[in-house]
Amino acid sequence: MAFLVLILGIALLLFLIIKLKMNTFVSLIITSIAVGIGLGIPLDKIATSVQEGIGGQLGELSIVFGFGAMLGRLVADAGGAYRIAHTLIEKFGKKRLQLAIVLASFIIGIALFFEVGMVLLVPIVFAIATEAGVSILYLGIPMGAALSVTHGFLPPHPAPTAISTVLGANSGHVLVYGILVAIPAVIIAGPVFTKFAQKFVPDAFERKGNLSALGPQKKFKLEDTPSFGVSVVTSLFPVILMAITTIYQLSFNGGSLPKNPNMLDSIIAFIGTPAIAMTISLLVALYTMGWARRFATPEIMKSLEEAVKSIAMLLLVIGGGGAFKQVLIDGGVGDAVMKLFGNANISPLILGWLIAVVLRIALGSATVASLTAAGLVLPLMQSAGVNSALMVLAIGAGSLAASHVNDAGFWMFREYFDLTIKETLYTWTVLETLISIVGLLCVLLLSLFV
Repeated sequence: MAFLVLILGIALLLFLIIKLKMNTFVSLIITSIAVGIGLGIPLDKIATSVQEGIGGQLGELSIVFGFGAMLGRLVADAGGAYRIAHTLIEKFGKKRLQLAIVLASFIIGIALFFEVGMVLLVPIVFAIATEAGVSILYLGIPMGAALSVTHGFLPPHPAPTAISTVLGANSGHVLVYGILVAIPAVIIAGPVFTKFAQKFVPDAFERKGNLSALGPQKKFKLEDTPSFGVSVVTSLFPVILMAITTIYQLSFNGGSLPKNPNMLDSIIAFIGTPAIAMTISLLVALYTMGWARRFATPEIMKSLEEAVKSIAMLLLVIGGGGAFKQVLIDGGVGDAVMKLFGNANISPLILGWLIAVVLRIALGSATVASLTAAGLVLPLMQSAGVNSALMVLAIGAGSLAASHVNDAGFWMFREYFDLTIKETLYTWTVLETLISIVGLLCVLLLSLFV
Protein backbone atom coordinates (compact mmCIF):
# COMPACT_ATOMS: atom_id res chain seq x y z
CA MET A 1 0.00 0.00 0.00
CA ALA A 2 2.84 2.40 0.82
CA PHE A 3 4.39 1.85 -2.62
CA LEU A 4 1.05 2.40 -4.34
CA VAL A 5 0.63 5.72 -2.52
CA LEU A 6 4.21 6.67 -3.46
CA ILE A 7 3.59 5.90 -7.15
CA LEU A 8 0.32 7.83 -7.12
CA GLY A 9 2.09 10.70 -5.34
CA ILE A 10 4.80 10.87 -7.99
CA ALA A 11 2.13 10.72 -10.69
CA LEU A 12 0.30 13.61 -9.02
CA LEU A 13 3.53 15.61 -8.81
CA LEU A 14 4.16 15.00 -12.51
CA PHE A 15 0.60 15.98 -13.39
CA LEU A 16 0.80 19.23 -11.43
CA ILE A 17 4.19 20.24 -12.83
CA ILE A 18 3.94 19.05 -16.44
CA LYS A 19 0.23 19.16 -17.28
CA LEU A 20 -1.01 22.01 -15.13
CA LYS A 21 2.30 23.92 -15.32
CA MET A 22 2.19 24.62 -11.59
CA ASN A 23 5.15 25.96 -9.65
CA THR A 24 7.42 23.12 -8.44
CA PHE A 25 7.40 24.24 -4.79
CA VAL A 26 3.62 24.54 -4.70
CA SER A 27 3.32 21.14 -6.40
CA LEU A 28 5.66 19.52 -3.87
CA ILE A 29 3.70 20.85 -0.89
CA ILE A 30 0.34 19.77 -2.36
CA THR A 31 1.77 16.34 -3.17
CA SER A 32 3.31 16.01 0.29
CA ILE A 33 -0.05 16.69 1.96
CA ALA A 34 -1.89 14.30 -0.37
CA VAL A 35 0.68 11.54 0.14
CA GLY A 36 0.58 12.09 3.91
CA ILE A 37 -3.19 11.55 3.87
CA GLY A 38 -2.77 8.47 1.64
CA LEU A 39 -0.16 6.97 3.96
CA GLY A 40 -2.49 7.32 6.93
CA ILE A 41 -0.53 9.94 8.84
CA PRO A 42 -2.90 11.57 11.37
CA LEU A 43 -4.26 14.77 9.86
CA ASP A 44 -3.00 16.90 12.73
CA LYS A 45 0.52 15.51 12.19
CA ILE A 46 0.82 16.09 8.43
CA ALA A 47 1.46 19.81 8.80
CA THR A 48 4.13 19.04 11.39
CA SER A 49 5.86 16.62 8.99
CA VAL A 50 5.82 19.21 6.22
CA GLN A 51 7.18 21.92 8.52
CA GLU A 52 9.88 19.67 9.96
CA GLY A 53 10.86 18.55 6.47
CA ILE A 54 11.26 22.11 5.22
CA GLY A 55 12.99 23.34 8.38
CA GLY A 56 15.34 20.37 8.66
CA GLN A 57 16.29 20.70 5.00
CA LEU A 58 16.96 24.42 4.99
CA GLY A 59 18.53 24.87 8.43
CA GLU A 60 22.20 24.78 7.49
CA LEU A 61 21.65 24.74 3.74
CA SER A 62 20.14 28.23 3.59
CA ILE A 63 23.52 29.67 4.62
CA VAL A 64 25.44 27.44 2.21
CA PHE A 65 23.19 28.22 -0.75
CA GLY A 66 22.70 31.89 0.01
CA PHE A 67 26.36 32.67 0.63
CA GLY A 68 27.39 30.39 -2.24
CA ALA A 69 25.23 32.35 -4.65
CA MET A 70 26.66 35.62 -3.33
CA LEU A 71 30.24 34.39 -3.72
CA GLY A 72 29.58 33.24 -7.28
CA ARG A 73 27.95 36.52 -8.22
CA LEU A 74 30.86 38.54 -6.79
CA VAL A 75 33.36 36.49 -8.80
CA ALA A 76 31.28 36.92 -11.95
CA ASP A 77 30.55 40.64 -11.54
CA ALA A 78 34.20 41.46 -10.85
CA GLY A 79 35.29 39.65 -14.02
CA GLY A 80 36.98 36.80 -12.14
CA ALA A 81 35.18 34.12 -14.13
CA TYR A 82 36.13 35.86 -17.39
CA ARG A 83 39.77 35.98 -16.28
CA ILE A 84 39.80 32.26 -15.38
CA ALA A 85 38.38 31.22 -18.74
CA HIS A 86 40.55 33.57 -20.78
CA THR A 87 43.79 32.58 -19.02
CA LEU A 88 43.19 28.84 -19.36
CA ILE A 89 42.39 29.18 -23.05
CA GLU A 90 45.52 31.23 -23.61
CA LYS A 91 47.74 28.75 -21.75
CA PHE A 92 46.36 25.56 -23.29
CA GLY A 93 46.16 26.74 -26.90
CA LYS A 94 43.82 25.73 -29.71
CA LYS A 95 44.73 22.03 -29.72
CA ARG A 96 43.71 21.59 -26.10
CA LEU A 97 40.74 23.96 -26.05
CA GLN A 98 38.40 21.29 -24.69
CA LEU A 99 40.65 20.62 -21.71
CA ALA A 100 40.85 24.34 -21.03
CA ILE A 101 37.06 24.63 -21.15
CA VAL A 102 36.70 21.65 -18.80
CA LEU A 103 39.04 23.20 -16.25
CA ALA A 104 37.43 26.64 -16.51
CA SER A 105 33.93 25.16 -16.17
CA PHE A 106 35.06 22.97 -13.28
CA ILE A 107 36.56 25.87 -11.34
CA ILE A 108 33.71 28.27 -12.08
CA GLY A 109 31.10 25.53 -11.62
CA ILE A 110 32.20 24.84 -8.05
CA ALA A 111 31.46 28.43 -7.09
CA LEU A 112 28.22 28.82 -9.05
CA PHE A 113 24.90 27.05 -9.35
CA PHE A 114 24.44 25.05 -12.55
CA GLU A 115 22.10 27.46 -14.31
CA VAL A 116 24.19 30.50 -13.34
CA GLY A 117 27.38 28.78 -14.46
CA MET A 118 25.89 27.96 -17.85
CA VAL A 119 24.60 31.50 -18.38
CA LEU A 120 28.04 32.85 -17.48
CA LEU A 121 30.11 30.40 -19.55
CA VAL A 122 28.07 30.17 -22.76
CA PRO A 123 29.04 33.62 -24.11
CA ILE A 124 32.69 32.92 -23.25
CA VAL A 125 32.49 29.58 -25.07
CA PHE A 126 30.88 31.25 -28.08
CA ALA A 127 33.59 33.91 -28.24
CA ILE A 128 36.40 31.36 -27.95
CA ALA A 129 34.86 29.04 -30.56
CA THR A 130 34.50 31.93 -33.01
CA GLU A 131 38.06 33.10 -32.47
CA ALA A 132 39.51 29.57 -32.75
CA GLY A 133 37.33 28.60 -35.72
CA VAL A 134 35.76 25.54 -34.07
CA SER A 135 32.15 24.48 -33.49
CA ILE A 136 30.45 25.98 -30.45
CA LEU A 137 29.08 22.54 -29.58
CA TYR A 138 32.62 21.13 -29.73
CA LEU A 139 33.32 23.27 -26.65
CA GLY A 140 29.75 23.25 -25.31
CA ILE A 141 29.68 19.51 -24.55
CA PRO A 142 32.81 19.59 -22.31
CA MET A 143 31.42 22.71 -20.64
CA GLY A 144 28.10 20.99 -19.90
CA ALA A 145 29.85 17.87 -18.62
CA ALA A 146 32.07 19.82 -16.21
CA LEU A 147 29.17 21.90 -14.88
CA SER A 148 27.06 18.76 -14.38
CA VAL A 149 29.66 16.84 -12.38
CA THR A 150 30.19 19.75 -10.00
CA HIS A 151 26.41 20.03 -9.65
CA GLY A 152 25.93 16.32 -8.97
CA PHE A 153 28.99 15.31 -6.95
CA LEU A 154 30.73 18.20 -5.23
CA PRO A 155 29.76 20.15 -2.09
CA PRO A 156 28.98 23.00 -1.55
CA HIS A 157 26.54 22.51 -4.45
CA PRO A 158 22.89 22.17 -3.41
CA ALA A 159 22.20 18.52 -4.24
CA PRO A 160 25.30 16.80 -2.75
CA THR A 161 25.24 19.11 0.28
CA ALA A 162 21.55 18.45 0.86
CA ILE A 163 21.91 14.67 0.48
CA SER A 164 24.91 14.72 2.82
CA THR A 165 22.72 16.40 5.44
CA VAL A 166 19.93 13.84 5.02
CA LEU A 167 22.25 10.82 5.14
CA GLY A 168 24.56 12.23 7.81
CA ALA A 169 27.61 12.07 5.54
CA ASN A 170 30.80 14.06 6.10
CA SER A 171 30.84 16.79 3.44
CA GLY A 172 34.63 16.70 3.28
CA HIS A 173 34.63 12.99 2.49
CA VAL A 174 31.95 13.55 -0.15
CA LEU A 175 34.11 16.28 -1.68
CA VAL A 176 37.28 14.16 -1.82
CA TYR A 177 35.54 11.06 -3.18
CA GLY A 178 33.44 13.27 -5.45
CA ILE A 179 36.53 14.69 -7.15
CA LEU A 180 37.79 11.14 -7.77
CA VAL A 181 34.44 10.27 -9.37
CA ALA A 182 34.09 13.55 -11.27
CA ILE A 183 37.42 13.40 -13.15
CA PRO A 184 36.77 10.23 -15.21
CA ALA A 185 33.09 11.15 -15.60
CA VAL A 186 33.82 14.55 -17.13
CA ILE A 187 36.55 13.17 -19.43
CA ILE A 188 34.32 10.43 -20.84
CA ALA A 189 31.15 12.55 -21.07
CA GLY A 190 33.06 15.60 -22.37
CA PRO A 191 36.00 15.32 -24.79
CA VAL A 192 35.60 11.57 -25.47
CA PHE A 193 31.85 11.72 -26.10
CA THR A 194 32.26 14.76 -28.38
CA LYS A 195 34.07 12.58 -30.93
CA PHE A 196 31.11 10.19 -31.12
CA ALA A 197 28.51 12.96 -31.08
CA GLN A 198 30.12 14.52 -34.15
CA LYS A 199 29.36 11.28 -36.02
CA PHE A 200 25.80 10.83 -34.67
CA VAL A 201 24.55 14.38 -35.21
CA PRO A 202 27.02 16.19 -37.51
CA ASP A 203 24.48 18.91 -38.32
CA ALA A 204 24.37 19.95 -34.64
CA PHE A 205 28.04 20.91 -34.81
CA GLU A 206 27.29 23.42 -37.57
CA ARG A 207 24.90 25.49 -35.47
CA LYS A 208 25.83 29.10 -34.70
CA GLY A 209 24.14 29.24 -31.30
CA ASN A 210 21.68 31.72 -29.83
CA LEU A 211 23.27 34.36 -27.62
CA SER A 212 20.09 36.44 -27.62
CA ALA A 213 18.60 33.91 -25.21
CA LEU A 214 21.04 35.12 -22.56
CA GLY A 215 19.96 38.76 -22.66
CA PRO A 216 22.42 41.68 -22.29
CA GLN A 217 26.03 40.59 -21.78
CA LYS A 218 28.46 42.32 -19.45
CA LYS A 219 31.70 43.18 -21.23
CA PHE A 220 35.10 43.02 -19.54
CA LYS A 221 38.53 44.32 -20.41
CA LEU A 222 41.08 41.75 -19.30
CA GLU A 223 43.32 44.34 -17.67
CA ASP A 224 40.41 45.49 -15.49
CA THR A 225 39.67 42.01 -14.06
CA PRO A 226 41.22 40.37 -10.97
CA SER A 227 44.34 38.25 -11.46
CA PHE A 228 43.98 34.57 -12.36
CA GLY A 229 45.39 33.39 -9.02
CA VAL A 230 43.08 35.58 -6.95
CA SER A 231 40.07 34.56 -9.05
CA VAL A 232 40.80 30.84 -8.72
CA VAL A 233 41.56 30.94 -4.99
CA THR A 234 38.41 32.98 -4.30
CA SER A 235 36.23 30.59 -6.33
CA LEU A 236 37.71 27.50 -4.71
CA PHE A 237 38.05 28.83 -1.15
CA PRO A 238 35.12 26.83 0.33
CA VAL A 239 36.50 23.68 -1.28
CA ILE A 240 39.99 24.45 0.05
CA LEU A 241 38.69 24.86 3.62
CA MET A 242 36.67 21.63 3.53
CA ALA A 243 39.60 19.77 1.97
CA ILE A 244 41.96 21.00 4.73
CA THR A 245 39.60 19.68 7.39
CA THR A 246 39.15 16.33 5.66
CA ILE A 247 42.86 15.76 5.04
CA TYR A 248 43.72 16.76 8.62
CA GLN A 249 41.11 14.47 10.15
CA LEU A 250 42.03 11.55 7.89
CA SER A 251 45.70 12.05 8.72
CA PHE A 252 45.45 12.44 12.50
CA ASN A 253 42.01 11.40 13.75
CA GLY A 254 40.89 8.52 11.55
CA GLY A 255 38.55 10.67 9.49
CA SER A 256 36.40 12.23 12.20
CA LEU A 257 36.49 14.67 15.12
CA PRO A 258 37.84 12.92 18.27
CA LYS A 259 35.66 12.66 21.38
CA ASN A 260 37.97 14.95 23.32
CA PRO A 261 39.29 17.38 20.69
CA ASN A 262 42.13 19.76 21.40
CA MET A 263 42.05 23.38 20.28
CA LEU A 264 43.56 22.66 16.85
CA ASP A 265 41.10 19.79 16.24
CA SER A 266 38.19 22.09 17.05
CA ILE A 267 39.43 24.94 14.83
CA ILE A 268 40.06 22.63 11.86
CA ALA A 269 36.63 21.02 12.25
CA PHE A 270 35.02 24.46 12.60
CA ILE A 271 36.40 25.91 9.34
CA GLY A 272 35.49 22.76 7.39
CA THR A 273 31.80 22.85 8.24
CA PRO A 274 29.99 23.80 4.99
CA ALA A 275 28.16 26.76 6.53
CA ILE A 276 31.30 28.16 8.20
CA ALA A 277 33.47 27.46 5.15
CA MET A 278 31.02 29.37 2.99
CA THR A 279 30.81 32.25 5.47
CA ILE A 280 34.60 32.63 5.58
CA SER A 281 34.78 32.33 1.79
CA LEU A 282 32.18 35.04 1.31
CA LEU A 283 34.18 37.39 3.54
CA VAL A 284 37.26 36.65 1.43
CA ALA A 285 35.28 37.30 -1.77
CA LEU A 286 33.91 40.58 -0.43
CA TYR A 287 37.48 41.77 -0.13
CA THR A 288 39.15 40.21 -3.20
CA MET A 289 36.25 40.77 -5.63
CA GLY A 290 34.84 43.89 -4.00
CA TRP A 291 36.73 46.26 -1.75
CA ALA A 292 40.15 45.36 -3.18
CA ARG A 293 38.73 46.21 -6.64
CA ARG A 294 37.65 49.57 -5.19
CA PHE A 295 33.97 48.86 -5.63
CA ALA A 296 31.74 50.88 -3.31
CA THR A 297 29.98 48.92 -0.58
CA PRO A 298 26.47 49.77 -1.92
CA GLU A 299 27.48 48.37 -5.32
CA ILE A 300 28.79 45.19 -3.70
CA MET A 301 25.61 44.82 -1.65
CA LYS A 302 23.55 45.16 -4.85
CA SER A 303 25.38 42.14 -6.29
CA LEU A 304 24.57 40.18 -3.13
CA GLU A 305 20.89 41.12 -3.32
CA GLU A 306 20.68 40.08 -6.98
CA ALA A 307 22.34 36.78 -6.11
CA VAL A 308 19.76 36.00 -3.44
CA LYS A 309 16.90 36.80 -5.82
CA SER A 310 18.29 34.29 -8.31
CA ILE A 311 18.15 31.38 -5.83
CA ALA A 312 14.98 32.21 -3.85
CA MET A 313 12.84 29.72 -5.75
CA LEU A 314 15.61 27.10 -5.68
CA LEU A 315 15.65 27.31 -1.88
CA LEU A 316 11.88 26.85 -1.74
CA VAL A 317 12.04 23.87 -4.10
CA ILE A 318 14.73 22.24 -1.94
CA GLY A 319 12.56 22.89 1.12
CA GLY A 320 9.59 21.35 -0.70
CA GLY A 321 11.71 18.32 -1.52
CA GLY A 322 12.55 18.04 2.16
CA ALA A 323 8.85 18.15 3.04
CA PHE A 324 8.07 15.35 0.57
CA LYS A 325 10.97 13.29 1.93
CA GLN A 326 9.81 13.77 5.57
CA VAL A 327 6.24 12.76 4.77
CA LEU A 328 7.51 9.59 3.05
CA ILE A 329 9.65 8.76 6.09
CA ASP A 330 6.90 9.53 8.64
CA GLY A 331 4.41 7.56 6.55
CA GLY A 332 6.57 4.45 6.60
CA VAL A 333 7.70 4.35 2.96
CA GLY A 334 11.34 4.23 4.00
CA ASP A 335 10.65 1.20 6.21
CA ALA A 336 8.73 -0.43 3.35
CA VAL A 337 11.72 0.05 1.05
CA MET A 338 13.97 -1.50 3.69
CA LYS A 339 11.67 -4.54 4.02
CA LEU A 340 11.37 -4.94 0.25
CA PHE A 341 15.08 -4.72 -0.50
CA GLY A 342 16.55 -5.69 2.84
CA ASN A 343 17.14 -9.29 1.71
CA ALA A 344 17.57 -8.50 -1.97
CA ASN A 345 20.85 -9.55 -3.57
CA ILE A 346 21.65 -6.06 -4.83
CA SER A 347 24.11 -3.47 -3.62
CA PRO A 348 22.44 -0.65 -1.65
CA LEU A 349 24.58 1.75 -3.71
CA ILE A 350 23.05 0.42 -6.93
CA LEU A 351 19.61 0.58 -5.36
CA GLY A 352 20.09 4.22 -4.35
CA TRP A 353 21.28 5.00 -7.88
CA LEU A 354 18.28 3.20 -9.47
CA ILE A 355 15.74 5.01 -7.28
CA ALA A 356 17.34 8.36 -8.12
CA VAL A 357 17.32 7.51 -11.86
CA VAL A 358 13.62 6.66 -11.82
CA LEU A 359 12.77 9.82 -9.89
CA ARG A 360 14.99 11.94 -12.16
CA ILE A 361 13.25 10.63 -15.29
CA ALA A 362 9.85 11.16 -13.69
CA LEU A 363 10.39 14.53 -12.01
CA GLY A 364 13.09 16.26 -14.05
CA SER A 365 14.71 18.07 -11.12
CA ALA A 366 18.00 16.46 -10.08
CA THR A 367 17.75 18.11 -6.66
CA VAL A 368 14.22 16.86 -5.93
CA ALA A 369 15.06 13.38 -7.27
CA SER A 370 18.15 13.09 -5.08
CA LEU A 371 16.42 14.37 -1.93
CA THR A 372 13.50 11.98 -2.37
CA ALA A 373 15.83 9.06 -3.07
CA ALA A 374 17.92 9.90 0.00
CA GLY A 375 14.85 9.79 2.22
CA LEU A 376 13.84 6.42 0.80
CA VAL A 377 17.22 4.69 1.11
CA LEU A 378 18.19 6.11 4.52
CA PRO A 379 16.79 3.17 6.57
CA LEU A 380 18.30 0.64 4.15
CA MET A 381 21.69 2.37 4.20
CA GLN A 382 21.77 2.39 7.98
CA SER A 383 20.85 -1.29 8.26
CA ALA A 384 23.37 -2.34 5.58
CA GLY A 385 26.23 -0.29 7.01
CA VAL A 386 27.02 1.42 3.70
CA ASN A 387 29.52 4.28 3.56
CA SER A 388 27.28 7.35 3.66
CA ALA A 389 29.61 9.50 1.52
CA LEU A 390 29.53 6.90 -1.26
CA MET A 391 25.75 6.68 -1.02
CA VAL A 392 25.58 10.46 -1.52
CA LEU A 393 27.61 10.10 -4.71
CA ALA A 394 25.61 7.10 -5.96
CA ILE A 395 22.36 9.03 -5.54
CA GLY A 396 23.98 12.13 -7.06
CA ALA A 397 25.01 10.08 -10.10
CA GLY A 398 21.50 8.67 -10.48
CA SER A 399 19.95 12.12 -10.22
CA LEU A 400 21.84 13.27 -13.34
CA ALA A 401 20.68 10.46 -15.65
CA ALA A 402 18.50 10.89 -18.73
CA SER A 403 17.79 14.62 -18.63
CA HIS A 404 14.91 15.22 -21.02
CA VAL A 405 11.97 17.53 -21.70
CA ASN A 406 10.94 17.94 -18.04
CA ASP A 407 14.38 19.28 -17.03
CA ALA A 408 15.26 22.97 -17.25
CA GLY A 409 18.87 22.12 -18.15
CA PHE A 410 17.66 20.31 -21.28
CA TRP A 411 15.89 23.41 -22.56
CA MET A 412 18.76 25.73 -21.64
CA PHE A 413 21.23 23.63 -23.61
CA ARG A 414 18.85 23.36 -26.57
CA GLU A 415 18.14 27.09 -26.63
CA TYR A 416 21.71 28.34 -26.25
CA PHE A 417 23.19 25.96 -28.83
CA ASP A 418 20.20 26.32 -31.19
CA LEU A 419 19.54 22.57 -31.44
CA THR A 420 16.49 20.54 -32.44
CA ILE A 421 14.81 18.29 -29.84
CA LYS A 422 16.37 15.23 -31.47
CA GLU A 423 19.84 16.80 -31.47
CA THR A 424 19.47 17.79 -27.82
CA LEU A 425 18.49 14.23 -26.90
CA TYR A 426 21.50 12.87 -28.80
CA THR A 427 23.90 15.30 -27.14
CA TRP A 428 22.72 16.65 -23.78
CA THR A 429 20.63 13.63 -22.70
CA VAL A 430 23.38 11.15 -23.63
CA LEU A 431 26.01 13.35 -21.96
CA GLU A 432 24.09 13.38 -18.67
CA THR A 433 23.44 9.65 -18.82
CA LEU A 434 27.12 8.91 -19.42
CA ILE A 435 28.03 10.96 -16.33
CA SER A 436 25.46 8.98 -14.34
CA ILE A 437 26.73 5.55 -15.44
CA VAL A 438 30.43 6.38 -15.13
CA GLY A 439 29.70 7.96 -11.74
CA LEU A 440 28.04 4.78 -10.47
CA LEU A 441 30.89 2.58 -11.73
CA CYS A 442 33.46 4.80 -10.01
CA VAL A 443 31.48 4.73 -6.75
CA LEU A 444 31.30 0.92 -6.86
CA LEU A 445 35.05 0.81 -7.48
CA LEU A 446 35.70 3.15 -4.56
CA SER A 447 33.49 0.99 -2.31
CA LEU A 448 36.08 -1.79 -2.64
CA PHE A 449 38.69 0.37 -0.93
CA VAL A 450 36.84 2.60 1.61
